[in-house]
Amino acid sequence: MEIRVLGCLIEKQRTTPDVYPLSLNALRSACNQSTNRDPVVAYDDETIRSALHRLGRRGWTRLASGARAAKYRHLLDEKPGLARDEQAVLAVLALRGPQTPGELRTRVERMQPYADQAELEATIGRLIEREFVARHLRRPGQKEERYAHRLGEDLEDETPASASAPASTQRAPSPEARDDRLARLEARLEALAAEVAELRAAQAARGGT
Repeated sequence: MEIRVLGCLIEKQRTTPDVYPLSLNALRSACNQSTNRDPVVAYDDETIRSALHRLGRRGWTRLASGARAAKYRHLLDEKPGLARDEQAVLAVLALRGPQTPGELRTRVERMQPYADQAELEATIGRLIEREFVARHLRRPGQKEERYAHRLGEDLEDETPASASAPASTQRAPSPEARDDRLARLEARLEALAAEVAELRAAQAARGGT
């Protein structure tokens, strides 16, 4: 979920800059669109809010300041400090899954034009060095090697391991369990704040008509 949300924020920043940062509704539509996505998903608002919260804790997204309605932007240019061409490649990998160099160049073109294949491969090489992308060797029957993002490797599932343990081991909540409950409360508070901002914006719009 986090990877899809992050990829959509990067993509829409490039392809529809007039509506970026994205509102929750726009981000949900971007995540769930049927084109340029693999797999196609059907996220609801709560799912996207939860993903935004976890990305925000990592420092990769934040609520845009000064917006009348709640809107969100990514922070990959600040943390971890990725260049525009690197962001574009990661967005395509996040939204479409592992791809060959030829597929990548075709699909990244609308966000980041490349003069030639060598220029794209130089960008991929930098991402591999920084451990954001992995090279998958050719499998039997495949003509080309493929590349995949590694963004999800350190976005571990926050569900505590003790959830499925016997009852006798759950009497004292573990630090992981306490952290998980705190994260859920923080996500709920952020969701409520976003809803209040949306309601205020709607009320202001009605008052101005």
